[in-house]
Amino acid sequence: MKRALWFIGLLGLLAACKAGKPYQGVDFNIPIAEKPAFGEDAAMEEINTLDLSKTGNANLIWWEYFNDPLLDTLIRTGLQYNRNVLMAAERIVQARMALKIQNAELLPRLGAQASAERGNFLFNQIGQVNELYIVGSGLNWELDFWGKLRNLSDAARYQLLSSEFGLQSLQITLVSDVATTYFNWVQALEELEIAKSNLALRDSMHQIIIERFEKGIIQQTDVEQSNILRAIAAGAVPKFQRKSVQLENALSFLIGMSPMRFNKQFSLEQIKPHANIERYQAVDLLMNRPDVIAAEYQLMAQNSQVGAAKARMLPSISLDATLGIISDDFSTLNLQNPLWNIGGQLMGPIFFWGQIRRMVDMEQSKEFQALFNYENVVLNAWREVQDVKVEIRTLEEEIEIARDRKQSALSAQFLSGARYTQGVTSYLEFLESQRQAFDAELELVHLKQSLLSAYARFYKVMGGGPVRE
Repeated sequence: MKRALWFIGLLGLLAACKAGKPYQGVDFNIPIAEKPAFGEDAAMEEINTLDLSKTGNANLIWWEYFNDPLLDTLIRTGLQYNRNVLMAAERIVQARMALKIQNAELLPRLGAQASAERGNFLFNQIGQVNELYIVGSGLNWELDFWGKLRNLSDAARYQLLSSEFGLQSLQITLVSDVATTYFNWVQALEELEIAKSNLALRDSMHQIIIERFEKGIIQQTDVEQSNILRAIAAGAVPKFQRKSVQLENALSFLIGMSPMRFNKQFSLEQIKPHANIERYQAVDLLMNRPDVIAAEYQLMAQNSQVGAAKARMLPSISLDATLGIISDDFSTLNLQNPLWNIGGQLMGPIFFWGQIRRMVDMEQSKEFQALFNYENVVLNAWREVQDVKVEIRTLEEEIEIARDRKQSALSAQFLSGARYTQGVTSYLEFLESQRQAFDAELELVHLKQSLLSAYARFYKVMGGGPVRE
């Protein structure tokens, strides 16, 4: 009894062994100031990722802050029907199945077998025809003394978590892409309206100029210049029509639908996001941004693969057992003729020409690769946030300047038209004022779209959006 207890205790101790090192996390120097000076160590704080919780995006419905019902419907439809999102969801299903398959390797395998034989070489007898019937089941169990199977199970679990956060990252990217494409589509519609209005104005002025030419008031050059400007305005209309339809098609594709028409509800001026871009800390991305978390889980999975590779250098122990019935007469095949056996097997590498060692080296190299990839994802995340923050700030300044420019350009166009009608100024001055007014209107629309798209990107790079004011 004591021997049995001692043996069981030894098995438990061995089973607690696990080759490889546990995941140690990654050390980062987190900037305390928004942009510390190069070499300014005092403005950095060291932190290990094991000390941080991994929550993922906390606000997947951040787009509602735009207060646009059509945009809200488009994004919700895209999250439900976009094929890339659906494929990512299926990858999660596959990862779950892979984890269950790997976990099953830790358990004993039980199989059934049945055989029937007849011949003149059975029971070590030659020349006499004999029969042999066997029905039973067999058991095989690899004891995971060195943690090979547990490491592989951990790797599969981390791959599953990486897939889940990968789906969140893809959803966030889809939300940003739909919003950006939507704002581009609204911009194209407003550009089309401006082009049509400008064409109507130039066409009306062109008719007046023709009448004045026929009366001998002005020269032929004024007519030709007016016709050129009218043709430029007319050419802008089909260009913006094409752009708006193509963006509608792009929107339809993103939401997983065939090409369809949408009815704009708000102008770019009416869509006003509400977000505080200053409420940001660099450490937030390590906890909230899904692609960053997914990259760390990839690193953790590879760390477990290293442990599994190291365990392959050690002996493996498995148990085998068979239980059934056997008979040389089918009519007497019953429990009166039991068949059983139990045994163990120890197998270990001795001389494999360095193959197993090289496999460990290769997995360790992959771990370094996963580490560098994770660090690269983090550094890129910090860069993207700073890029989009300065983009939002400067675009807001540009929009205020563009509003003044548009107002002045429209006023100059009106005054130049009046001066030309009165014969005070040349037609070239009036043409230039019309061109500047047209450009100013288009530029303001473009800047408004760029600002809204920048807010959509800020939602993406923050891993779910900032806190609403």
